[in-house]
Amino acid sequence: MKKCSSKPVAELFGLPPAPKTGRERLVYAAVELVYLHGFQAVGVDQVIAEAGVSKTTFYNHFESRDELFVAAIRLRDEWEMKSFDAALRQVAPDDPQAKLLAIFDVLDLWFTSPDFRGCQFINAAAEFPNPHDPVHAVAAEHKRRTRDGFRDLAAAAGIVAAEAFADQYTALVEGTLILRQIHGRDDAARVVRPAVELLLAHHLPPVGNALRGVP
Repeated sequence: MKKCSSKPVAELFGLPPAPKTGRERLVYAAVELVYLHGFQAVGVDQVIAEAGVSKTTFYNHFESRDELFVAAIRLRDEWEMKSFDAALRQVAPDDPQAKLLAIFDVLDLWFTSPDFRGCQFINAAAEFPNPHDPVHAVAAEHKRRTRDGFRDLAAAAGIVAAEAFADQYTALVEGTLILRQIHGRDDAARVVRPAVELLLAHHLPPVGNALRGVP
């Protein structure tokens, strides 16, 4: 297991670029407030105050709070996908199989950060349970793309049954998030990582296992 805990979360994941326009300030403020307090606890006036803009600016760009929330969850999706991929490249830059293990090392760093507030997309889907709700739809699409990314990584690692592997691997990732978020286990990624090693050993060809040192 490659250690990456010496890097602060902000250094490993990076920060989104500073907002420049009134619309960007509103969306960025919504992202921060929603992650801290949840969607239902955040109102338009609170976002406007945090963004430092006027109500006129808000209504020039958004028709409703829900429209702002859709923009916020889309921004979170875009930033999180890019930042997690960048963090992963620092830990395991060239090896797809190593990346499948290193994902849990990066999760471990995130889980032990004091600013961890759970998975934004699990939170969004829970707060907007109707699958036709636009916020739920964006969260669900994020999860689907993440799962498909695991499938592509598995195929690059030489796993023939990449679709089946992706389903099983995704179940482990999502279970790890729940173990951390619901059970309060900041060691969740370390607890689940041996199961990932076994899953890789099961799906990789024997020669690949021997060469790469997977048990």
